[in-house]
Amino acid sequence: MTKAFGILLAAAVTASASPALADDEAFLASFAGSWSGKGEFRITAGSSPMSVACAFDAATSPTSLSLEGKCRGMVVVSRRIGVKLKTDGEGVSGSYVGSTTGSAGLSGRRTGTGFDLSIRWAKSVNGDREAQMKVEKVGEDGMKLTTTDVDPKTGRTVVTGRIDLSRS
Repeated sequence: MTKAFGILLAAAVTASASPALADDEAFLASFAGSWSGKGEFRITAGSSPMSVACAFDAATSPTSLSLEGKCRGMVVVSRRIGVKLKTDGEGVSGSYVGSTTGSAGLSGRRTGTGFDLSIRWAKSVNGDREAQMKVEKVGEDGMKLTTTDVDPKTGRTVVTGRIDLSRS
């Protein structure tokens, strides 16, 4: 479960901090504040989805985003999540801390009202060290985080996590 949390949260934070557009400073600022929501994730690409509830606090600067929070699933499972992102005018990079595999590298780009991100885990997750995330703004006060990975048994891309967040 912690690997899936890591994929979701890393992607969410990473996606929120891309710099490719002229309005990146305002776009990043739109993530500041408290967020909460629900969703589901899979412990592995082949497992059944598990429901989660998450809460995050986001702080921003003109070129960065810091997202700190916690997700809970099945009442007894809880994981702290931290993501640090920096923009450089061409893309976004950073790190995710909170996965049982260790710190993960993040990189990506902004695409319209969201971000396309790549996650590079410290150790193998679902048969490799790569995963993808899409972070999308939903109106002024919503955000959708979706992570995908390849199921090593079938070779098909699977949604491993999805969280719908609202400003709280």
